[in-house]
Amino acid sequence: MHESSERLQKLPPYLFIEIDRLKREARSKGHDIIDLGVGDPDLNTPEFIIDELNRQARIQINQRYALDQGIPELRQEIARWLKMRFNIEMDSATEILPTIGSKEAIAHFPLAIINEGDLALIPDPCYPPYKSGVLFAGGEFELMPLRAENSFLPDLSKLSEGSLTRAKLLYLNYPNNPTSACATKGFYEDAVRIAKKYNIIICSDLAYSEMTFDGFTPLSIMQINGAKDSAIEFHSLSKTYNMTGWRIGFAYGNKELIRLLSKVKANIDSGVFQAIQYAGIRALREGAATVEKNLAIYKQRRDILVEGLQSLGYELQVPQATFYLWIKVPRPYTSADFCMKLLREAHIVVTPGNGFGPSGEGYFRIALTIDSKRLPQVIERMRKIKL
Repeated sequence: MHESSERLQKLPPYLFIEIDRLKREARSKGHDIIDLGVGDPDLNTPEFIIDELNRQARIQINQRYALDQGIPELRQEIARWLKMRFNIEMDSATEILPTIGSKEAIAHFPLAIINEGDLALIPDPCYPPYKSGVLFAGGEFELMPLRAENSFLPDLSKLSEGSLTRAKLLYLNYPNNPTSACATKGFYEDAVRIAKKYNIIICSDLAYSEMTFDGFTPLSIMQINGAKDSAIEFHSLSKTYNMTGWRIGFAYGNKELIRLLSKVKANIDSGVFQAIQYAGIRALREGAATVEKNLAIYKQRRDILVEGLQSLGYELQVPQATFYLWIKVPRPYTSADFCMKLLREAHIVVTPGNGFGPSGEGYFRIALTIDSKRLPQVIERMRKIKL
Protein backbone atom coordinates (compact mmCIF):
# COMPACT_ATOMS: atom_id res chain seq x y z
CA MET A 1 0.00 0.00 0.00
CA HIS A 2 1.33 3.43 -0.95
CA GLU A 3 1.79 6.03 1.78
CA SER A 4 0.66 9.60 1.35
CA SER A 5 3.06 12.50 1.67
CA GLU A 6 3.67 14.03 5.09
CA ARG A 7 1.96 17.23 3.93
CA LEU A 8 -1.17 15.31 2.99
CA GLN A 9 -1.13 13.55 6.34
CA LYS A 10 -1.19 16.92 8.10
CA LEU A 11 -4.58 17.74 6.62
CA PRO A 12 -7.80 16.94 8.48
CA PRO A 13 -10.44 15.07 6.43
CA TYR A 14 -11.94 17.60 4.03
CA LEU A 15 -15.14 18.61 5.75
CA PHE A 16 -17.60 18.38 2.89
CA ILE A 17 -16.32 14.98 1.70
CA GLU A 18 -17.19 13.52 5.10
CA ILE A 19 -20.60 15.20 5.09
CA ASP A 20 -21.29 13.78 1.63
CA ARG A 21 -20.37 10.28 2.84
CA LEU A 22 -22.82 10.52 5.74
CA LYS A 23 -25.57 11.80 3.44
CA ARG A 24 -25.10 8.90 1.04
CA GLU A 25 -25.20 6.43 3.92
CA ALA A 26 -28.47 7.86 5.25
CA ARG A 27 -30.09 7.94 1.81
CA SER A 28 -29.07 4.34 1.17
CA LYS A 29 -31.23 3.45 4.16
CA GLY A 30 -34.23 5.14 2.54
CA HIS A 31 -34.36 8.28 4.68
CA ASP A 32 -35.77 11.54 3.32
CA ILE A 33 -32.78 13.80 3.85
CA ILE A 34 -33.09 17.58 4.07
CA ASP A 35 -29.64 18.86 3.14
CA LEU A 36 -28.62 22.16 4.72
CA GLY A 37 -24.93 21.29 4.72
CA VAL A 38 -22.85 22.40 1.75
CA GLY A 39 -23.13 25.97 0.44
CA ASP A 40 -24.05 25.05 -3.14
CA PRO A 41 -26.92 27.10 -4.61
CA ASP A 42 -29.99 25.09 -5.60
CA LEU A 43 -31.06 27.88 -7.98
CA ASN A 44 -30.41 27.53 -11.71
CA THR A 45 -27.74 29.37 -13.65
CA PRO A 46 -29.59 32.06 -15.67
CA GLU A 47 -30.53 31.03 -19.20
CA PHE A 48 -28.75 33.98 -20.84
CA ILE A 49 -25.45 32.78 -19.31
CA ILE A 50 -26.06 29.19 -20.46
CA ASP A 51 -26.95 30.45 -23.94
CA GLU A 52 -23.71 32.42 -24.12
CA LEU A 53 -21.70 29.36 -23.13
CA ASN A 54 -23.48 27.28 -25.75
CA ARG A 55 -22.75 29.85 -28.45
CA GLN A 56 -19.12 30.39 -27.48
CA ALA A 57 -18.38 26.67 -27.05
CA ARG A 58 -19.12 26.15 -30.75
CA ILE A 59 -16.43 28.64 -31.80
CA GLN A 60 -13.29 26.71 -32.67
CA ILE A 61 -10.76 29.11 -31.15
CA ASN A 62 -12.50 28.81 -27.78
CA GLN A 63 -11.97 25.03 -27.78
CA ARG A 64 -8.20 25.37 -27.59
CA TYR A 65 -5.93 26.19 -24.65
CA ALA A 66 -6.99 29.38 -22.94
CA LEU A 67 -4.65 32.30 -22.37
CA ASP A 68 -3.00 32.09 -18.94
CA GLN A 69 -3.95 35.70 -18.23
CA GLY A 70 -7.53 35.28 -19.35
CA ILE A 71 -9.02 36.97 -22.39
CA PRO A 72 -8.59 40.76 -22.39
CA GLU A 73 -12.35 41.28 -22.72
CA LEU A 74 -13.01 39.47 -19.43
CA ARG A 75 -10.28 41.34 -17.57
CA GLN A 76 -11.70 44.61 -18.86
CA GLU A 77 -15.21 43.62 -17.81
CA ILE A 78 -13.96 42.69 -14.33
CA ALA A 79 -12.29 46.11 -14.07
CA ARG A 80 -15.54 47.79 -15.13
CA TRP A 81 -17.54 45.76 -12.59
CA LEU A 82 -15.10 46.54 -9.75
CA LYS A 83 -15.32 50.24 -10.57
CA MET A 84 -19.10 50.11 -10.69
CA ARG A 85 -19.48 47.97 -7.56
CA PHE A 86 -16.74 49.28 -5.24
CA ASN A 87 -15.51 52.44 -7.00
CA ILE A 88 -11.98 51.01 -7.19
CA GLU A 89 -9.61 51.37 -10.12
CA MET A 90 -7.84 48.22 -11.29
CA ASP A 91 -5.55 47.94 -14.30
CA SER A 92 -7.02 45.11 -16.37
CA ALA A 93 -3.60 44.27 -17.82
CA THR A 94 -1.59 43.96 -14.60
CA GLU A 95 -3.88 43.94 -11.56
CA ILE A 96 -6.58 41.41 -12.50
CA LEU A 97 -6.31 37.66 -13.09
CA PRO A 98 -9.23 35.34 -13.99
CA THR A 99 -9.09 32.07 -12.05
CA ILE A 100 -10.73 28.64 -12.03
CA GLY A 101 -13.06 29.74 -9.25
CA SER A 102 -11.70 31.45 -6.17
CA LYS A 103 -10.91 28.20 -4.32
CA GLU A 104 -8.02 27.13 -6.54
CA ALA A 105 -6.53 30.63 -6.53
CA ILE A 106 -6.72 30.87 -2.74
CA ALA A 107 -5.13 27.44 -2.40
CA HIS A 108 -2.40 28.13 -4.99
CA PHE A 109 -1.43 31.60 -3.82
CA PRO A 110 0.78 30.44 -0.90
CA LEU A 111 2.94 28.58 -3.42
CA ALA A 112 3.90 31.99 -4.78
CA ILE A 113 5.20 33.50 -1.55
CA ILE A 114 5.47 30.94 1.26
CA ASN A 115 8.81 29.28 1.97
CA GLU A 116 9.36 26.28 4.23
CA GLY A 117 8.42 27.25 7.79
CA ASP A 118 6.90 30.65 6.94
CA LEU A 119 3.89 31.69 8.99
CA ALA A 120 0.35 32.54 7.90
CA LEU A 121 -2.27 34.10 10.19
CA ILE A 122 -5.59 32.36 9.59
CA PRO A 123 -9.03 33.08 11.10
CA ASP A 124 -10.62 30.30 13.10
CA PRO A 125 -13.16 29.05 12.11
CA CYS A 126 -12.41 29.40 8.39
CA TYR A 127 -12.86 28.11 4.87
CA PRO A 128 -10.60 25.00 4.86
CA PRO A 129 -8.43 25.85 1.78
CA TYR A 130 -6.71 28.65 3.72
CA LYS A 131 -5.02 26.02 5.87
CA SER A 132 -4.45 23.42 3.17
CA GLY A 133 -2.89 25.93 0.78
CA VAL A 134 -0.39 27.03 3.42
CA LEU A 135 0.45 23.45 4.41
CA PHE A 136 0.95 22.33 0.81
CA ALA A 137 3.37 25.22 0.35
CA GLY A 138 5.39 24.03 3.36
CA GLY A 139 4.27 26.83 5.64
CA GLU A 140 2.84 26.92 9.14
CA PHE A 141 -0.18 28.77 10.45
CA GLU A 142 -1.37 30.46 13.60
CA LEU A 143 -5.11 30.57 14.22
CA MET A 144 -6.87 33.82 15.08
CA PRO A 145 -10.06 32.97 17.05
CA LEU A 146 -13.31 34.52 15.86
CA ARG A 147 -15.44 35.15 18.93
CA ALA A 148 -19.01 36.40 19.29
CA GLU A 149 -17.89 39.05 21.78
CA ASN A 150 -15.69 40.59 19.05
CA SER A 151 -18.37 40.32 16.33
CA PHE A 152 -16.49 37.33 14.86
CA LEU A 153 -13.59 39.55 13.82
CA PRO A 154 -10.04 38.48 14.69
CA ASP A 155 -8.63 40.63 17.49
CA LEU A 156 -5.53 41.88 15.69
CA SER A 157 -4.35 43.66 18.85
CA LYS A 158 -3.81 40.27 20.52
CA LEU A 159 -1.35 39.03 17.90
CA SER A 160 2.12 38.79 19.43
CA GLU A 161 5.05 40.82 18.19
CA GLY A 162 6.80 37.57 17.36
CA SER A 163 3.92 36.31 15.24
CA LEU A 164 3.53 39.60 13.40
CA THR A 165 7.25 39.82 12.70
CA ARG A 166 7.35 36.29 11.36
CA ALA A 167 4.06 36.31 9.42
CA LYS A 168 4.01 36.38 5.64
CA LEU A 169 0.23 36.12 5.09
CA LEU A 170 -2.92 37.35 6.79
CA TYR A 171 -6.19 35.80 5.63
CA LEU A 172 -9.45 37.74 5.93
CA ASN A 173 -12.92 36.71 4.76
CA TYR A 174 -15.84 39.13 5.07
CA PRO A 175 -18.73 38.59 4.64
CA ASN A 176 -17.56 35.52 6.51
CA ASN A 177 -17.98 31.83 5.93
CA PRO A 178 -19.10 30.20 8.21
CA THR A 179 -20.15 32.89 10.74
CA SER A 180 -21.88 35.33 8.31
CA ALA A 181 -20.13 38.22 10.11
CA CYS A 182 -19.22 41.40 8.25
CA ALA A 183 -16.20 43.66 8.66
CA THR A 184 -16.14 47.37 9.37
CA LYS A 185 -14.06 49.99 7.62
CA GLY A 186 -12.12 50.52 10.84
CA PHE A 187 -11.20 46.84 11.01
CA TYR A 188 -9.87 46.91 7.46
CA GLU A 189 -7.92 50.07 8.19
CA ASP A 190 -6.26 48.37 11.17
CA ALA A 191 -5.42 45.33 9.04
CA VAL A 192 -3.85 47.46 6.30
CA ARG A 193 -1.86 49.45 8.86
CA ILE A 194 -0.50 46.26 10.47
CA ALA A 195 0.28 44.73 7.07
CA LYS A 196 2.30 47.79 6.10
CA LYS A 197 4.18 47.94 9.41
CA TYR A 198 5.16 44.25 9.38
CA ASN A 199 5.39 43.66 5.63
CA ILE A 200 2.53 41.14 5.66
CA ILE A 201 0.47 40.23 2.59
CA ILE A 202 -3.30 40.34 3.08
CA CYS A 203 -5.38 37.69 1.29
CA SER A 204 -8.98 38.92 1.30
CA ASP A 205 -11.71 36.45 0.32
CA LEU A 206 -14.72 38.44 -0.92
CA ALA A 207 -16.74 35.59 -2.44
CA TYR A 208 -19.96 36.60 -0.63
CA SER A 209 -19.98 40.35 -1.24
CA GLU A 210 -23.10 40.20 -3.41
CA MET A 211 -25.14 38.03 -1.04
CA THR A 212 -26.48 40.75 1.26
CA PHE A 213 -29.76 41.70 2.92
CA ASP A 214 -31.60 44.62 4.47
CA GLY A 215 -29.72 47.29 2.53
CA PHE A 216 -26.29 46.25 3.79
CA THR A 217 -23.33 46.85 1.44
CA PRO A 218 -19.98 45.15 2.23
CA LEU A 219 -16.63 46.76 1.54
CA SER A 220 -13.73 45.58 -0.58
CA ILE A 221 -10.43 45.92 1.23
CA MET A 222 -9.21 47.71 -1.90
CA GLN A 223 -11.38 50.66 -0.87
CA ILE A 224 -8.98 51.29 2.02
CA ASN A 225 -6.11 53.71 1.40
CA GLY A 226 -2.85 51.84 0.96
CA ALA A 227 -4.45 48.39 0.61
CA LYS A 228 -3.20 47.89 -2.91
CA ASP A 229 0.39 48.04 -1.62
CA SER A 230 0.00 44.79 0.31
CA ALA A 231 -3.27 43.04 -0.55
CA ILE A 232 -4.75 40.62 -3.05
CA GLU A 233 -8.49 39.96 -3.11
CA PHE A 234 -10.36 36.93 -4.44
CA HIS A 235 -13.83 36.92 -5.92
CA SER A 236 -16.06 34.34 -7.55
CA LEU A 237 -19.07 34.14 -9.83
CA SER A 238 -20.10 30.91 -8.10
CA LYS A 239 -22.58 32.03 -5.47
CA THR A 240 -23.50 35.36 -7.07
CA TYR A 241 -24.82 33.88 -10.32
CA ASN A 242 -25.49 30.24 -9.30
CA MET A 243 -22.36 29.09 -11.16
CA THR A 244 -20.56 26.91 -8.61
CA GLY A 245 -19.89 24.12 -11.12
CA TRP A 246 -18.64 26.45 -13.83
CA ARG A 247 -15.40 27.26 -11.98
CA ILE A 248 -14.76 30.89 -12.74
CA GLY A 249 -13.53 33.62 -10.42
CA PHE A 250 -10.84 36.28 -10.33
CA ALA A 251 -8.07 37.78 -8.25
CA TYR A 252 -7.17 41.46 -8.18
CA GLY A 253 -4.90 43.79 -6.27
CA ASN A 254 -1.18 44.45 -5.99
CA LYS A 255 0.30 43.87 -9.44
CA GLU A 256 3.37 42.03 -8.14
CA LEU A 257 1.17 39.61 -6.18
CA ILE A 258 -0.99 39.10 -9.27
CA ARG A 259 2.15 38.42 -11.31
CA LEU A 260 3.39 35.84 -8.81
CA LEU A 261 0.04 34.05 -8.67
CA SER A 262 -0.08 34.07 -12.46
CA LYS A 263 3.36 32.45 -12.59
CA VAL A 264 2.24 29.64 -10.27
CA LYS A 265 -0.93 29.04 -12.28
CA ALA A 266 0.95 29.04 -15.60
CA ASN A 267 2.86 26.02 -14.30
CA ILE A 268 -0.19 24.21 -12.89
CA ASP A 269 -3.24 24.85 -15.06
CA SER A 270 -4.12 26.14 -18.52
CA GLY A 271 -6.60 28.83 -17.60
CA VAL A 272 -10.39 29.04 -17.63
CA PHE A 273 -12.20 27.48 -20.61
CA GLN A 274 -12.62 30.47 -22.93
CA ALA A 275 -16.30 29.84 -23.60
CA ILE A 276 -16.89 30.12 -19.84
CA GLN A 277 -14.92 33.37 -19.77
CA TYR A 278 -17.29 34.86 -22.34
CA ALA A 279 -20.24 33.57 -20.31
CA GLY A 280 -18.65 35.26 -17.29
CA ILE A 281 -18.62 38.56 -19.17
CA ARG A 282 -22.36 38.23 -19.75
CA ALA A 283 -22.92 37.41 -16.08
CA LEU A 284 -21.02 40.46 -14.84
CA ARG A 285 -22.58 42.73 -17.44
CA GLU A 286 -26.20 41.60 -17.26
CA GLY A 287 -26.59 39.67 -14.01
CA ALA A 288 -27.90 42.38 -11.68
CA ALA A 289 -31.52 41.25 -12.03
CA THR A 290 -30.51 37.66 -11.27
CA VAL A 291 -28.75 38.78 -8.09
CA GLU A 292 -31.78 40.77 -6.97
CA LYS A 293 -34.07 37.79 -7.58
CA ASN A 294 -31.73 35.42 -5.74
CA LEU A 295 -31.48 37.69 -2.72
CA ALA A 296 -35.26 37.88 -2.38
CA ILE A 297 -35.38 34.08 -2.31
CA TYR A 298 -32.55 33.75 0.21
CA LYS A 299 -34.03 36.46 2.42
CA GLN A 300 -37.34 34.62 2.54
CA ARG A 301 -35.52 31.42 3.51
CA ARG A 302 -33.43 33.25 6.09
CA ASP A 303 -36.46 34.80 7.72
CA ILE A 304 -38.40 31.50 7.87
CA LEU A 305 -35.53 29.66 9.52
CA VAL A 306 -34.48 32.45 11.86
CA GLU A 307 -38.02 32.87 13.17
CA GLY A 308 -38.49 29.12 13.49
CA LEU A 309 -35.18 28.44 15.20
CA GLN A 310 -35.60 31.31 17.63
CA SER A 311 -39.06 30.01 18.51
CA LEU A 312 -37.37 26.72 19.48
CA GLY A 313 -34.87 28.56 21.69
CA TYR A 314 -31.79 28.42 19.45
CA GLU A 315 -29.36 31.32 19.73
CA LEU A 316 -28.28 33.03 16.49
CA GLN A 317 -27.79 36.45 14.93
CA VAL A 318 -29.82 37.48 11.88
CA PRO A 319 -27.17 37.58 9.13
CA GLN A 320 -26.70 40.68 6.99
CA ALA A 321 -24.86 38.70 4.32
CA THR A 322 -24.02 35.22 2.94
CA PHE A 323 -26.56 32.42 2.75
CA TYR A 324 -25.51 30.85 6.04
CA LEU A 325 -26.87 30.80 9.58
CA TRP A 326 -24.35 30.35 12.42
CA ILE A 327 -26.18 28.85 15.37
CA LYS A 328 -25.21 27.94 18.92
CA VAL A 329 -25.38 24.24 19.71
CA PRO A 330 -27.69 23.49 22.64
CA ARG A 331 -26.02 22.26 25.79
CA PRO A 332 -24.56 19.79 26.64
CA TYR A 333 -23.81 18.65 23.08
CA THR A 334 -20.62 19.13 21.12
CA SER A 335 -20.94 20.41 17.55
CA ALA A 336 -20.29 16.98 16.04
CA ASP A 337 -22.60 15.15 18.45
CA PHE A 338 -25.48 17.53 17.83
CA CYS A 339 -25.09 17.41 14.05
CA MET A 340 -25.05 13.61 14.15
CA LYS A 341 -28.17 13.70 16.32
CA LEU A 342 -29.93 15.88 13.71
CA LEU A 343 -28.92 13.50 10.94
CA ARG A 344 -29.94 10.33 12.79
CA GLU A 345 -33.14 11.53 14.46
CA ALA A 346 -34.41 14.28 12.14
CA HIS A 347 -32.66 13.32 8.87
CA ILE A 348 -31.35 16.88 8.54
CA VAL A 349 -27.80 17.58 7.35
CA VAL A 350 -26.06 20.61 8.87
CA THR A 351 -22.36 21.37 9.27
CA PRO A 352 -20.61 21.12 12.64
CA GLY A 353 -18.78 24.32 13.49
CA ASN A 354 -15.62 22.54 14.63
CA GLY A 355 -15.21 21.25 11.07
CA PHE A 356 -14.10 24.80 10.21
CA GLY A 357 -11.62 24.93 13.10
CA PRO A 358 -11.47 24.53 16.89
CA SER A 359 -13.06 27.93 17.57
CA GLY A 360 -16.13 26.75 15.69
CA GLU A 361 -16.87 24.29 18.49
CA GLY A 362 -20.22 25.04 20.04
CA TYR A 363 -21.84 26.11 16.76
CA PHE A 364 -23.37 24.58 13.66
CA ARG A 365 -23.91 26.09 10.22
CA ILE A 366 -27.02 25.97 8.06
CA ALA A 367 -26.89 26.75 4.34
CA LEU A 368 -30.02 28.33 2.86
CA THR A 369 -29.90 26.08 -0.18
CA ILE A 370 -33.24 24.28 -0.24
CA ASP A 371 -36.68 25.46 -1.33
CA SER A 372 -38.58 27.52 1.20
CA LYS A 373 -41.47 25.05 1.02
CA ARG A 374 -39.35 22.49 2.89
CA LEU A 375 -38.15 24.82 5.62
CA PRO A 376 -41.21 24.42 7.86
CA GLN A 377 -40.41 20.69 7.81
CA VAL A 378 -36.94 21.50 9.12
CA ILE A 379 -38.40 23.39 12.08
CA GLU A 380 -40.99 20.70 12.76
CA ARG A 381 -38.39 17.92 12.68
CA MET A 382 -36.09 19.89 14.99
CA ARG A 383 -39.02 20.56 17.33
CA LYS A 384 -39.55 16.80 17.76
CA ILE A 385 -36.01 15.76 18.67
CA LYS A 386 -35.30 15.30 22.34
CA LEU A 387 -32.57 17.62 23.66
